Amino acid sequence: MKYTKLPQSNIQVSKICLGSMTWGQQNTESEGHAQIEYALDQGVNFIDTAEMYSIPSRKETQGSTEKIIGSWFKKTGNRDKVVLATKVAGPNPSMSYIRPKLGFSKEALNEAVNKSLDRLQTDYIDLYQLHWPERNSNFFGQRGYKREKDDAWEDNFHEILVNLDELIKDGKIRKIGLSNETPYGVMRCVEESRKGLPAISTVQNPYSLLNRKDEIGLTEIYHREDIGLLPYSPLGMGTLSGKYLKGTPSNTRLELFPQYKRYSNNKAIEATEKYLQIAEKHGLSLTQMALAFIEKQAFVTSTIIGATTMDQLKENISSIHVDLSEEIINEIEAVQELIPNPAP
Repeated sequence: MKYTKLPQSNIQVSKICLGSMTWGQQNTESEGHAQIEYALDQGVNFIDTAEMYSIPSRKETQGSTEKIIGSWFKKTGNRDKVVLATKVAGPNPSMSYIRPKLGFSKEALNEAVNKSLDRLQTDYIDLYQLHWPERNSNFFGQRGYKREKDDAWEDNFHEILVNLDELIKDGKIRKIGLSNETPYGVMRCVEESRKGLPAISTVQNPYSLLNRKDEIGLTEIYHREDIGLLPYSPLGMGTLSGKYLKGTPSNTRLELFPQYKRYSNNKAIEATEKYLQIAEKHGLSLTQMALAFIEKQAFVTSTIIGATTMDQLKENISSIHVDLSEEIINEIEAVQELIPNPAP
């Protein structure tokens, strides 16, 4: 395994982070525990979850993933072997079952943190992330920002960081991060942090061969402000494994939850076919090539992988040992030039 540190900290993390959002629906508790144990045996020490998981989020299973991680901590006593990241949900009218008033007010953050700590059976969270902004913006697959006439949001970045600072001082969280954020939101947090408030360590955004949108405006910020990207959906919800090129296999996420079509449009499939040709030409699996490309990027702190089977998990983790030649990189870049960001 390869390691680095969470930016602006001394917290050492593996370059691969174990994603967990399927635990509680597609995966059982025992399967989640088995994934944790295998990943730790391979040197992975970083696990990411969220209060809204498992996916798709529903009242009956909300918080189930954190509970599975918590039961593993209780069973093994190995909390100290894991760098633990979780996320607090932003406003969403369809998720009022999490809290009546979702968001990042002091009251909401205190309730969210305390409930996560209870489910996780721990007294601290290493990285606490805001799952999506409180304001209307272009995230979750939207290419560009469109102003809404009824947007009544008021700038509250300072207040949010003050609230998070109190949780840090209380010892409940160590570092903070953002998720599904734009250049505007990241830089507003950076500006406020310069007033003596906690600095943003990471941003968890989608990033893959099908979605390199962060390179347009965010990667320069990551570099100049010492912030790390935690890419999620590095395989485009399985599209970049190649398994959907000849239809939809049974018991896959796209068959079980057809609403997740973000990475399945015609241009994304066309690009995937071209990437598969490159991988096969060089004797690689598409999965390993796609993950190795992400892990190679200097602005990436740790790639969040997710798997529903042990075979998938083994292949994903083994990608850390794949080095891509300059020839492969050039061929990948040629596809990106031809079909840029088909699945934002």
